[in-house]
Amino acid sequence: MTRLTLVAVLLIPLLALGTAADAQCYADYKAKRDKPLRLHYGVAQVSACNKKAARAELAPRLAQQKWKLLNVISTFGPEGLKERKSSAGEYFLRF
Repeated sequence: MTRLTLVAVLLIPLLALGTAADAQCYADYKAKRDKPLRLHYGVAQVSACNKKAARAELAPRLAQQKWKLLNVISTFGPEGLKERKSSAGEYFLRF
């Protein structure tokens, strides 16, 4: 019985981490390019559902294509994708 309790105590937190990692998270953001000035609004999948982590993840992705991240507007789950798709246009899930 003691072994079973120990296994349960050790396993339950690991299972909870697995489901959190599997959650789908997205961020909507604004980015720019200079010379000539270009701005875009986009939506990207991110690994964490908070603005600070999304910013850290998105900035290097955008920089690879010479975009500078200006702002992460919000983070959300899959339920927010449909309403943002038309606004993001070609930058919907591009980065």
